[in-house]
Amino acid sequence: MHYMGCDLLLFMHIEPPPNQEQQVVQNKKWKQLSRLQRSLILFLLAFLFICGILSYPSLTEQWRGLSDRSIKEDWVEMDNGGLRPIPPGLVPKIPPGVVPGFQDIPPEVMPEIQRPSIPLLPKPPAMRKPPSKRGPPVLQKRGNVSDWQVKDGEEEIVKRDEDGGKEAKTVISWRGAMIEAEQGTELQSTAHGKEGTVADAEKAASLKPVTVKAVDRVEAVREAFRHAWKGYKAFAWGHDELKPISKTHGEWFGLGLTLIDALDTMWILGLKDEFAEARKWVETELSFSKNVDVNLFESTIRILGGLLSTYHLTGDTLFLDKAKDIGFRLMPAFKTPSKIPYSDVNIGKGTAHPPRWTTDSTVAEVTSIQLEFRELSRLTQDPQYQNAVEEVTRQVHRLEGKRDGLVPMFINTNSGKFTRRGAFTLGARADSYYEYLLKQWLQGGKKETELLEDYLQAIEGVRKNLLRQTSPSKLTFVGELSNGHLNPKMDHLVCFLPGTLALGAHNGLPADHMDLALQLMETCHQMYAQMETGLSPEIAHFNLQSSNGRDIDVKPADRHNLLRPETVESLFYMYRFTKDSKYRDWGWDILQSFNKYTRVPSGGYTSIGNVRDPVNPAPRDKMESFFLGETLKYLFLLFSDDSELISLDKYIFNTEAHPLPIWPSTS
Repeated sequence: MHYMGCDLLLFMHIEPPPNQEQQVVQNKKWKQLSRLQRSLILFLLAFLFICGILSYPSLTEQWRGLSDRSIKEDWVEMDNGGLRPIPPGLVPKIPPGVVPGFQDIPPEVMPEIQRPSIPLLPKPPAMRKPPSKRGPPVLQKRGNVSDWQVKDGEEEIVKRDEDGGKEAKTVISWRGAMIEAEQGTELQSTAHGKEGTVADAEKAASLKPVTVKAVDRVEAVREAFRHAWKGYKAFAWGHDELKPISKTHGEWFGLGLTLIDALDTMWILGLKDEFAEARKWVETELSFSKNVDVNLFESTIRILGGLLSTYHLTGDTLFLDKAKDIGFRLMPAFKTPSKIPYSDVNIGKGTAHPPRWTTDSTVAEVTSIQLEFRELSRLTQDPQYQNAVEEVTRQVHRLEGKRDGLVPMFINTNSGKFTRRGAFTLGARADSYYEYLLKQWLQGGKKETELLEDYLQAIEGVRKNLLRQTSPSKLTFVGELSNGHLNPKMDHLVCFLPGTLALGAHNGLPADHMDLALQLMETCHQMYAQMETGLSPEIAHFNLQSSNGRDIDVKPADRHNLLRPETVESLFYMYRFTKDSKYRDWGWDILQSFNKYTRVPSGGYTSIGNVRDPVNPAPRDKMESFFLGETLKYLFLLFSDDSELISLDKYIFNTEAHPLPIWPSTS
């Protein structure tokens, strides 16, 4: 280590030893000094003595592993500079008790700590900085000190490279953002974590540089899942949602939504222990015989979809039996005058009804349950499920009130007609209608031409009516149409579209679909990159004629982030089809921002209320089930090098990221 104070030795003038007469004079002078002056001189001498000891190489080597306090702030600074973590291929381990207070960190993320055999090198005076410095957030509950006020520690770890015997240095930030230095980077640690002087850098020039390997991003996603699961298991086991800050749970249907949503994610990530304990809960605790109202759409995509997917991945009939049970209990929703289903079903009583305030259902909800019910019929050989949802598809196909293939947001369950026809969007209440047109066509082996025709017409309707570009950067976005007037706003939900367009182009649809996917993917990336926290708002407003130099504005009511998956979903598709590594980098940036601003130390991640404020992003104390069911799953698949892991030529994902098989040609 290099301590700045030791440079004072260069400026000291060494006097020859005094004789006896000189010593008497000096003693008098010493006594004439004030007590403060004498204390300062003694302190300086003691400080120089300590610096001399620390400069001795053998002692420095022994002490470096015991005093990482002085380098802690350097690593935070490197984290802000965009440096990345853990070497690929390492299966990290840590002996118990080495890092007090962090015994719960999984061994897969923590390399075994060894004493370094080479000194730590100084960081170059000029380090790369991000465009906007994002400091650590102050995430806390009002009034009382909470876990959000406790900074997670960081550990310096040195691991010997098995291939070449070189030292590889990695750093894990216990806040969640794992960081690393780039290959050949020379690093400095000073007493106060500040950048060193040119002289310090020159002193280190003769020392051997530290080799730092690339981060294992796949393992980083596993660690994030384990951290989220730890919170769910500790504070919300068997309940629908985790409230990580208050360390309790939230209930929606009372059916363990987070656990069921996460089943296939655990299987895909290879988390066998976590999967086994979740399976046991499904076997012994999960019951649908409850007097409870559930939303048809949400319970279909999360519960039915999750159980069907897990059955296909594992072959375990427990999950198919549970899927049959919930599927049958949802069927009363279709007992309406028009065959357009009600939004709510009491799965215990076998009754269904619309919301209390309307007889309408949303178009997205009644047209985004087809993949799951069609698959349930195929597996059970019971046609009632497929017949019910395909009747909805046929009616919507014939309905008047569309605009160039675009559908309104609401449909009446009594008349079967569109209502409130003036509004068209690819955001909330309509989004997954377009997604399921393409995916049903793929699921059925590309045989149902009406689905394909509706999808192609809708994409042309998007181009004609909703597509615009921003000023000054000419970002392409999908706006909303209201009574003929374009509103330049786009929900984060719309970021499913680049991936869906790319999936269609991969399956032989027009090449300009891929061109549009590339443009929209850039826009969705900018919705993250232009925010101070690196996280997208729920809704972005785009400037057609910018007066402030910004492409994107965010209204105060729209600044929340719910840990949504749509952008990383599209990044996964784009990387699978293009192999462009920038999509992986963008996904990694998002994961790091989740770790930095939404990770709760006691376990879990929380949605936040303000993506524009990195100091206080206003945690909302809720982890949606889709963070485990979708967001982390798509990130894992994005970073995985195994393109056959859920092959997109064999599976289609439902709108909750649960993979279902493409039917064989004989089906």
